[in-house]
Amino acid sequence: MADSTPSPSPSDRPVYVVGGGPAGLSVAYALRARGIRAVVLEKSDHVGASWRRHYDRLHLHTTRRLSALPGLPMPRRFGRWVARDDVVRYLEKYAEVHELEIVTGVEVSRIERTGDGTGWLLHATGGRELTGAAVVVATGYNHTPYVPEWPGLDQYAGDFVHAGEYRNPAPYAGRDVLVVGVGNTGAEIAVDLVEGGASRVRLSVRTTPHIVRRSTAGWAAQYTGVLVRRLPVGLVDRLARPMAKLSVPDLSAQGLPRPDTGLYSRAKEGAIPVQDVGLIDAVRKGKVEVVAAVDGFEDGKAVLADGTLVSPEAVVAATGYVRALEGLVGHLGVLDERGRPVAHGARAPKQAPGLHFTGFTTPISGTLREVATDAEKIAKAIVRTGGNSLSRLPG
Repeated sequence: MADSTPSPSPSDRPVYVVGGGPAGLSVAYALRARGIRAVVLEKSDHVGASWRRHYDRLHLHTTRRLSALPGLPMPRRFGRWVARDDVVRYLEKYAEVHELEIVTGVEVSRIERTGDGTGWLLHATGGRELTGAAVVVATGYNHTPYVPEWPGLDQYAGDFVHAGEYRNPAPYAGRDVLVVGVGNTGAEIAVDLVEGGASRVRLSVRTTPHIVRRSTAGWAAQYTGVLVRRLPVGLVDRLARPMAKLSVPDLSAQGLPRPDTGLYSRAKEGAIPVQDVGLIDAVRKGKVEVVAAVDGFEDGKAVLADGTLVSPEAVVAATGYVRALEGLVGHLGVLDERGRPVAHGARAPKQAPGLHFTGFTTPISGTLREVATDAEKIAKAIVRTGGNSLSRLPG
């Protein structure tokens, strides 16, 4: 792909999609289906880079049928809960079937308006300056690993990894491991370590999560998420309480009391429920020991919020990720105080028409389902507002 120097005319500018994950590929397809040229810029050498880095045992917590991207169903042979490697295969096939225009090895560092205000200028790897009619940022919710600035961490002599580096339990067999963080990733890694032969597994919890069964009598938790996603938050919170008591045992004696805040209230803040893939049984049987939050490290030991000192041989920090959008678009005034886009999906920020964001939320109805829906809406919005500035595909 040639660099856009000199700048193409306003009628010959593609839509640039930054990020070659599910969200970015979906938008590229939806635009191409409408005759609009969309160019996906992916910094790694392959599509679906973040999926390739996930731990080995990962399966989707959403059903195969409700996780497909627009224009291509997931094969039935993948089963109901699709494995990580099959998600990667699906994304590769998706790009191939839809003949998407993807440029790999190109990282976009900054996006700004063109000098004449008619489009967007992207600064990218190798000094490239690319001019687009519109831009869709799809760099991912799990972009940059986050590790708290724990005092004393640099003095910890054991093995320390962020969950993004964890692959499987083999290196931890026979060892004492502390997992920090009880989101879906931390919960599943703790179970993986138990099943993989770790001698002791402790799970450090700061805020007790809502736990839901992934499926009950064949009814996937995702189905409920889809049904309630547009209901009032308070109503869903009230409905969820008795359902939780019926489906999930009280684990207070094991250190996981029922949360005192509503399930949907928490989800709206980005804390989606933990879907049980073995955590409940592991906690009940004492195979996963719940301990207090980590406040720091001292003399090679982890200091917990209750004053306890523990001496794990290894620590896996399932402490989440940051979006890392500040350098890319922070100067445009399109991020809130937490670094999240102020507008999402079909809505572009008022001060940045033609700039869209997708894949930066974690809805209880399923992320893949929502990015697929967003893709169609974004494409329609770009076609509606882009007019003659959009580069059209031949034929």
